[in-house]
Amino acid sequence: MKRIVALLFGMLLVFSGYSANKLKEKDRNEILALLDKQVAAWNEANLEVFMETYLNSEKLVFVGANGPTYGWQATLDNYKKSYPDKARMGHLAFKILDISKIDRKSVFVIGRFELTREVGDLSGHFTLVIQKIKRNWVIVSDHSSASD
Repeated sequence: MKRIVALLFGMLLVFSGYSANKLKEKDRNEILALLDKQVAAWNEANLEVFMETYLNSEKLVFVGANGPTYGWQATLDNYKKSYPDKARMGHLAFKILDISKIDRKSVFVIGRFELTREVGDLSGHFTLVIQKIKRNWVIVSDHSSASD
């Protein structure tokens, strides 16, 4: 009898731990909507709306080919310098490979991007840390790298 109780208790702990680490469907949908907002804004050549998905803070970090950039405004400035017009921005598409819960208010996203442009296509992968801050999911860290 003690073994059965211990086994049941152990299974309860395993399953409760699993459900605690599983991302809620509502949160997953909100995160996917955030990423959809990025794609739509990019494809409209609207960097200001695209940047609304990022934490507007000096704590934001973006890591790209030139290393880390710290801060929301510096990240926007880099985007404007690298993508000054619609021809350079092209058409963006994401393929989300994984969304994993880090803790109650943080997730880790792995994805692939495809940028179709007249001036030459780009593609690569990204990793994002997205946090829920004041009831809204925002990107706090972005590491994007293009493939050669």
